[in-house]
Amino acid sequence: MPAWICETCGVQHAETPRPPDRCAVCEDERQYVGWGGQRWTTAGDLARGHTTVLREEEPGLLGVGVEPAVAIGQRALLVRTPHGNVLWDCVPLLDDAARRALAELGGISVVCMSHPHFYAAHVDVADAFDARVLLPRADRAWIRRPSPRIELYDDVVEPVPGLTLARIGGHFDGASVLHWPDGADGRGALLTGDTITVVPDRDWVSFMWSYPNLIPLDERTVQDIARRVERYAFDRVYGGWWGRVVVRDGAAAVRRSADRYRARLRGERPPGAE
Repeated sequence: MPAWICETCGVQHAETPRPPDRCAVCEDERQYVGWGGQRWTTAGDLARGHTTVLREEEPGLLGVGVEPAVAIGQRALLVRTPHGNVLWDCVPLLDDAARRALAELGGISVVCMSHPHFYAAHVDVADAFDARVLLPRADRAWIRRPSPRIELYDDVVEPVPGLTLARIGGHFDGASVLHWPDGADGRGALLTGDTITVVPDRDWVSFMWSYPNLIPLDERTVQDIARRVERYAFDRVYGGWWGRVVVRDGAAAVRRSADRYRARLRGERPPGAE
């Protein structure tokens, strides 16, 4: 039986003879049902017209995307470590060529995601590499394809020695980040998906309840997100799409972005914007 993939959000669902009637991820107010109504595809169908793309982001970090873009078009990141490789976030398709290339790089030991919109085909990936899957207990209800590979965590866990997976909330209750202290030439990198999203002006980030529907978060939650990531040292922030990277001074970018966001919620404007 096929494991159906929602064409709008790209999240893979459990194996059933017929497509599900609905995608709960898309029916939630943080996402949307496509203009043509609920539609489904499969990994086999995607493989006929799409390719998995691998690109080095920096030494030890590999971007994993799909071309042409599928659903929301995110790219995942493979963090390579001496203790095992960790796939951060996921994509709807991992084709045979990409599987072989990743196997040559040491495979994947653990898969973990920033939030449910990026769950994609994580069970397919985990099955291909006999990997563990770490998901936050707070987002347990959003698991669309159950698997015995899934392990639930509460707030902070070490996927492999040296990396830290931390729940920071906001976009989803279980929304998380991955701290890679060896990233950015040892200055540290924070992998965020769009739990903390890197905006086109890459000196800044932002925070939202819903990105497509433009629903903001409240001031207290944004302050809490900024407080939770202050415990980690990082110079670089990797968002969830190609090119969305704060290349320097990332910790300061998060702090000043949270301050700006909260100021706008209070109605404060920058000088000259009256």
